[in-house]
Formats: sequence, C-alpha cells, structure tokens
Amino acid sequence: MTEPQLDHLVYAVPDLAAGVAEFAERTGVRPVPGGRHPGGTANYLVRFGPTSYLEIIGPDPEASVRPRAFGLETLTAPRLAAWAVRPGDIDTAVRQAREQGYDPGDVQPLSRRTPAGLLLEWRLTRREDPAVVRVVPFLIDWSDTPHPAESDLPLVSLTSFSAVHPDPEALRHDVAALGVRLGISPGPEPALRAVIDTPLGPVTLR
Repeated sequence: MTEPQLDHLVYAVPDLAAGVAEFAERTGVRPVPGGRHPGGTANYLVRFGPTSYLEIIGPDPEASVRPRAFGLETLTAPRLAAWAVRPGDIDTAVRQAREQGYDPGDVQPLSRRTPAGLLLEWRLTRREDPAVVRVVPFLIDWSDTPHPAESDLPLVSLTSFSAVHPDPEALRHDVAALGVRLGISPGPEPALRAVIDTPLGPVTLR
C-alpha cells in the first residue's frame, strides 16, 4: 500500500478510557497500554502485523494540561487523525520531498515511557498544520528502539486504507513527494478511512 513502509495509523479520542472501551466493544479486541508522552498524551495499541500498528491516542488522565497534538485540545468525537510511514533514511526522505515541492517539516525527537518503565525514543517530522485530519503522512524513524509492532500486541488485520480530499491531485502530489502511494477519492473535506478485519467482522475507522 505504501512505499516507504506504513508504520502506524493514529486514532485520536477525546477520552482515552472511553475510546479504548468503544474500540473493544466494536472489534472484540482489547488494546493494551502503550505508555505516556511528555506532551500530555497517552496511548493504547493493537498491531496489524510485525511492522505496523494502530495507535489510539488521547489526553493522559494523569496529565495536568490538555494536549494539542492531533487536535485533542478541541476534539469531541473519535477520529482517524493521521498516519505515519517509515522511510529507509528519514533525513534523505525529507530532503527529497522538499526538492519535489513538499515540506514535511523538521525532524524532531520524541519519546514515551511504557507501563513497564522502558523509555522508547524516536524521530519524526513535525510541521505546523491547522487541519483536523492530516491526510499527508508524517515520517518516523525508530532507530535502535524496538518497534512497537514487534511486541506482543493484540492483532487485527488492516484490509484497506484510503483518503478523501477536495483536491485529489494536490494530495497525490504531496504523498508522491514522500514516495508514498495511497488511494485518494474526491470529497468535500479531507478524511482518512481504514477498514480492519476483527473477530466481530469488518470495522471502519474514519
């Protein structure tokens, strides 16, 4: 589906416990805690396979501030908000994208600590983007940190992933600059759509 490789999808929820419970009810699969981020978010995870996963992210109930990441500051309903791809060399991928007319943002470090206390560190591209749904993927590099999908996470299958955009050609240009292929159809608002196969049957996230 993507080249570079799909890393993860980001499903943002306004209330983490409620979002996880709703996901479990819809799918029959209970996500497991991933950890807490310094920016006031926490996440739960399920995997699609050995190299990709779904991140359910929401405000950390133990944090004192409302996070702004992925629109969580004003989010009122769950939303498939973003996605990440993993290039072979993130710095080269950023340079090549800029040469082709798309700036994915600067590469910055980030981290989270797992419930077991392990510190996971990675690098990703970040750019100022007011859009509530990030239809162009961000880039991520896990370096020497074990990839989350390599751990013993509950498993679901990603059967399709696509985007809707009011200007499909513009979106195709931007994702192509990142070396990514994605099914895109026209629509009034930018949106992402994933269909996952679960023990309770197909479930659509959007």
